[in-house]
Amino acid sequence: MAVTPDASLGARSPEFPLQDAPSPEAPANAPAKLVFGLGFAQFGVYLAILTPVMVTLALRVSQIVPDGDRSAALGQVLSVGALLAMIGNPVFGALSDRTTSRFGRRRPWLVGGMTAGFAGLLIVALGSSVLTLMLGWALAQLGINAALSALTSCIPDLIPEHQRARVSGIVGMMMSFSMIAGSALANAFSGSMALAFLIPGTVGLVSVGYLVAVMKDRPARAGAFEPYSFREFLRSFWVDPRKHPDFAWNFAGRFLVFTGASCVTSYQVYFLMDRLGYSDDDVSGKVLVGTVAMVVAIVLGSLLGGQLSDRSGRRKPYVLGSSLVMALSLALLASAQSFGMYIAAVIVFGFGEGLYLSVDMALAAAVLPNPDESAKDMGVLNIGNALPQSLVPIVAPGLLAIGGGSGNYGALFLFGAVAAMLGAFAIQFIRSVK
Repeated sequence: MAVTPDASLGARSPEFPLQDAPSPEAPANAPAKLVFGLGFAQFGVYLAILTPVMVTLALRVSQIVPDGDRSAALGQVLSVGALLAMIGNPVFGALSDRTTSRFGRRRPWLVGGMTAGFAGLLIVALGSSVLTLMLGWALAQLGINAALSALTSCIPDLIPEHQRARVSGIVGMMMSFSMIAGSALANAFSGSMALAFLIPGTVGLVSVGYLVAVMKDRPARAGAFEPYSFREFLRSFWVDPRKHPDFAWNFAGRFLVFTGASCVTSYQVYFLMDRLGYSDDDVSGKVLVGTVAMVVAIVLGSLLGGQLSDRSGRRKPYVLGSSLVMALSLALLASAQSFGMYIAAVIVFGFGEGLYLSVDMALAAAVLPNPDESAKDMGVLNIGNALPQSLVPIVAPGLLAIGGGSGNYGALFLFGAVAAMLGAFAIQFIRSVK
């Protein structure tokens, strides 16, 4: 899964005004149904993609692969899907920017992407081999990231400047709620993996359908962009670090911090099963409890971090502190021998992640190279989120095998702690932000 940063913090291009500019005397607000639609779509799309990443994909692999091979098999499935998500998000974002369909430039990618994502989830739910799961998950990641690339551009497209912070806050919270809802659905339908995949996918389709019905969307103006050539394809993944060093340092820091986070999100199910001894039937409920505790901590950390950072006008100290808190939580997980210790560790992790996310969004907006290409540049920055989801499952089996066997979670989580600390220090090299 590619966890996509909120592009609403960037400015939209004035070439495509989708609404009349509000007057200084009486600024117009976006309709309530549109704000609800954006939040609902964010919730639904992330519900469809995060539920498998957090719980159901690991359980699905466990159903068809022997216990000793399941970590490596899960790594194969996750890494291929995350790699395609990393490629797809900026590419689909650039194609969406150029779409001249009479239905608009966002609607086709929202509907088409979520439909393809649902088809991929269906293949995963019914597949009976690792190869089938890999193909289905690849399609799900490509489709849902196509929808996400369009969705993250809707706020700068459709929401007036004076309202964007509030709407961004509402939309941003939906990812946390989708984590709780996804864990609850996985627990409720633990006896039917098909429903555990298809119900979140259905909610994603319905939520995107509602947004498409209430939003205004205009096609791109013909000739406004260069044709999408191979050169433009390559440019979708590149921002020159020599010209924009602050953007490059933010990318490096984000990549390292999310490397640490991916160690938790990708392998918590097997950690609970292998180290703490929970069965396939019991583990979904334990993940639900842990997810609720983590999300509450994320919300608290996000509210506190955003308020303190805005009040002080400083970003880097909070990114540094939050990244070190996440590293501490990973060290706690490495030594956890009970469910209580696991809960304590994920609470610390959630608080640190909330602090990080609240400040990192503002930091990302401050170092974007070109506000008129915010969708493309946020897509590049999103590679820093997505690439760890591909690389961690590749290196995890080797770390888990240290010392013999396949359950050295201490090595895996300590690796994540070191990555998070390095990410914290990388952010300190940014010069344009305090």
